Amino acid sequence: MERIGLGAGVEVSRLVYGMWRLGDDADTSPGHVQAKIEACLEQGITTFDQADIYGGYTAEAILGGALKAAPGLRDRMEIVTKCGIVAPVGRHAGARVKHYDTSGAHIRASVAASLREMGTDRIDLLLIHRPDPMMDHRETGAALDALVASGAVRAVGVSNFRPWDLTLLQSAMAAPLVTNQIELSLLAHEGFVNGDVAFLQERGLPPMAWSPLAGGRLFAAENAALLARLEDLAQDAGTDAGAVAVAWLLAHPARILPVLGTNSLPRIRRIAEAAHVPMDRQTWFELYSLALGREVA
Repeated sequence: MERIGLGAGVEVSRLVYGMWRLGDDADTSPGHVQAKIEACLEQGITTFDQADIYGGYTAEAILGGALKAAPGLRDRMEIVTKCGIVAPVGRHAGARVKHYDTSGAHIRASVAASLREMGTDRIDLLLIHRPDPMMDHRETGAALDALVASGAVRAVGVSNFRPWDLTLLQSAMAAPLVTNQIELSLLAHEGFVNGDVAFLQERGLPPMAWSPLAGGRLFAAENAALLARLEDLAQDAGTDAGAVAVAWLLAHPARILPVLGTNSLPRIRRIAEAAHVPMDRQTWFELYSLALGREVA
């Protein structure tokens, strides 16, 4: 599996296993979670994407149970997690309204909770989960710099930020922001048009792509023509349509890092197939045109 350097001494696997559905599984036992992790590691997928809010603030503890039961796993992984969303559930049940909090105090408390819940002494990559219209960029930046300096966090980035949000925060920081996790897929391709991907590519920041299969919409009836072509290509490559859709992202020169989440062990064991699907320029544009519903101008 190809590895991508994000800077700050952090490398990640080209494909990332997303844990946002970890708490939705009927089996959240340490042994079952360990089996998912091992299935990823066997394919060279070493990077695991979390957030404090996943599972109503439960997913990090579920992962932590598996790491406690099999402590040798932690040094074979890179853990990504996020903070900044406060929803009135779990540890924040007393909140009156869902909101964002990028204050220094909240970031520090969130990181301390994440370290405790996952039973680890470090977070490999911490992301601010949403752009906060109330963000004091100097306060937020100072908090992130201090976490990196302390060693509790190895590298920092953002999620769902627009270029101007990222630039504002970076202006108040010494540590580099190393990625932006944004929605990207054949059906959520706005990032290729509105400049988000180009902005990150110009700065050498590999984008992380959440929902690379468009939340399952790729397989809906209204996308029948696109799905049919994906299935044709999948048959030629000996894989499935989802792997071809992920390969479409991997082919882009911005070094996109797709984040793939599933609780099915058989599907987890096939995630790496996407890295072996051929994708030339004309095929890339053929799929793009089908997703657009028209040829490019």
